[in-house]
Amino acid sequence: MHNDWTHVPVDYSDVLRRAMDSLFKTFENFSEGTFIVDKESRVVWINKRYAARFGFSDPQEAIGRDCEAVIPNSLMREVVTTGKPILLDLLETDREPLVVTRLPLKDDFGQTVGAIGFALFDEMKALTPLFSHYSRVQQELIATRQSLAQARRAKYTFASFVGTSAASLDVKRQARRAAQVDSPVLLSGETGTGKELLAHAIHGASTRAARPLVTVNVAAIPDTLLEVEFFGAAAGAYTGADRKGRVGKFELADGGTLFLDEIGDMPLVLQGKLLRVLQEKEFEPLGSNRIVRTDVRIIAATSADLPALVASGRFRADLFYRLNVLSIHAPPLRERAGDIEALVYAMLEELSADARPRHAGQFVLHDDALRVLAAYSWPGNVRELRNVLERAVMLSDSEHIDARALGAFMGTEASPESAGMPEETDTTSYAEAMTGFEKRFLAEALRASGGRVAEAAQRIGIGRATMYKKIVALGIDV
Repeated sequence: MHNDWTHVPVDYSDVLRRAMDSLFKTFENFSEGTFIVDKESRVVWINKRYAARFGFSDPQEAIGRDCEAVIPNSLMREVVTTGKPILLDLLETDREPLVVTRLPLKDDFGQTVGAIGFALFDEMKALTPLFSHYSRVQQELIATRQSLAQARRAKYTFASFVGTSAASLDVKRQARRAAQVDSPVLLSGETGTGKELLAHAIHGASTRAARPLVTVNVAAIPDTLLEVEFFGAAAGAYTGADRKGRVGKFELADGGTLFLDEIGDMPLVLQGKLLRVLQEKEFEPLGSNRIVRTDVRIIAATSADLPALVASGRFRADLFYRLNVLSIHAPPLRERAGDIEALVYAMLEELSADARPRHAGQFVLHDDALRVLAAYSWPGNVRELRNVLERAVMLSDSEHIDARALGAFMGTEASPESAGMPEETDTTSYAEAMTGFEKRFLAEALRASGGRVAEAAQRIGIGRATMYKKIVALGIDV
């Protein structure tokens, strides 16, 4: 089929004029009201329906008046002044509100010479589905942002690091000092000693507390994905990449803190890229030429011996020195024996509430159970202690847990006998059992302190003179 171009007018401006006339008539006929103002924002034309709505039986009575005198709350003057349209707005009236649109009128030189307004609807019912959808989406967006912000805030404080032993107090003192500066922090210590808790507490007490705390567990992410996890990726940067690209953890943590857990497991190639970011404070997402500036405070943690990894060539020396500005060692639980009772009851309070939310009672440990816990070496540290208590709370028939009940949830090392308690209570007196326990407990404290009596006494919370007396009385070899 061939197009017939014989009837197309030569003057296209005529088509444009007719289109504008048609558009105006359509709006004027189907809208609830139309009016036009000049460059002084005075009414030069208003249709009869609109004039009547605002109390003018004759539209001519509104001509020449300021727009606000005819239509209260009108924003036509703003459109004339700025030359910018207000495409969709609500106009409050003494009756129901109106949905309106306002457009500037310009001359051939682009100067604003007036404005035209249309009242599109006088009932909100037609827009109720749209408003409802918009409101629901907004509420979901707000809830998601609040949830995300809460997830990226510090969950623990220094009070969460329970303990009053010399080792614990020293760690908290160092951590509080680290919170006052912006330098990198390197947390070292065995698994389960509370390094993540300290990272949260340092961030929460720092000037960055209101900004995000973002965590990356280096050991839990495949090496091939770590770079994207850190720096993000442009759309289509690699096979299977998100069509919208991906924002990396450095960008998410901007202005806040990035906690790198188990940094000793980071591959060498990525170590070099991390060092560059720490020095230059900028990076490029994978597959992008975009330079992203970053302001991030680094807190790193490791259970590995980083100096040994540096010596063996498995960890970059320059990155180690860059991270090891403020170094804090989280001591193992066996070196914090004096904290065990406080830790136990802090955990039991939380576990009791979780296990029996409607029950008023709380789990308690007998003295012999506390002695078993104190005599155990805790290779899994605080995390292992919590695991033992959680199992005891969940599986015990009684809220009162003694040593033999507790021993079922621990290793053979933690048997009542290992804590100086006899298998058969009818063959050993209470005094003998207590003496046996005390001798074992003090001997273990001395062993953990390398035979240094003063240090052992301080760790378990007794005086040095008392410690010497007990050593002599009990016949303990030093």
